[in-house]
Amino acid sequence: MRAIDPKKLTERDNYKLLIGSIIPRPIAFITSMSKEGVVNAAPFSFFNIVSSNPPMISVSIQRKQGEMKDTARNIKENRQFVVHIVDTDNVEKVNGTAANLAPDESEVEKVGLTLIDSTTIRVPGIKEAKIRMECELETTLELGGVGENKGCDLIIGKVTKYYIEESIYEDGRIDPDGLAAVSRLAGNDYAKIGKQFTIERPL
Repeated sequence: MRAIDPKKLTERDNYKLLIGSIIPRPIAFITSMSKEGVVNAAPFSFFNIVSSNPPMISVSIQRKQGEMKDTARNIKENRQFVVHIVDTDNVEKVNGTAANLAPDESEVEKVGLTLIDSTTIRVPGIKEAKIRMECELETTLELGGVGENKGCDLIIGKVTKYYIEESIYEDGRIDPDGLAAVSRLAGNDYAKIGKQFTIERPL
């Protein structure tokens, strides 16, 4: 087995090893709003659950040369955002929102997605998503790097409202086949949910 010291690698080399090893990764498609009222939308695959009591999720937003991305800046400024689960029906349009646009341009309009009003926060969600979660910022951490050259912003949000498409919801459970979530691999690769199997936890 090969042993590799991350301290001897570049940031890019560490990135490639991490995204190639930690697979599959769920994708959070996040809408946020600038101080000027422009809705920003972008996908992030450094995303997971933090807690169920209260319900909280986390997303790590990587910086570019120490500069915060629009999503992280918006969330820190107005403390609200919406997380959508990416599925096979919307993944192409979601991927299109990853294009580099000016802060005053909306990715939602560019790719033809539809905004829908939220009920517990000011930031709108995306109508086409089968699942969306309205969130309020719980806390944020600046991690990595030295001084102002931080590596990422870790965002932890508390879910204030779930919206789940009726066709995939029954008795408090979500149908994974109906959701048809997609996950991120390395490079330009994604994955669908494959064959499922069950293993009972020991008592």
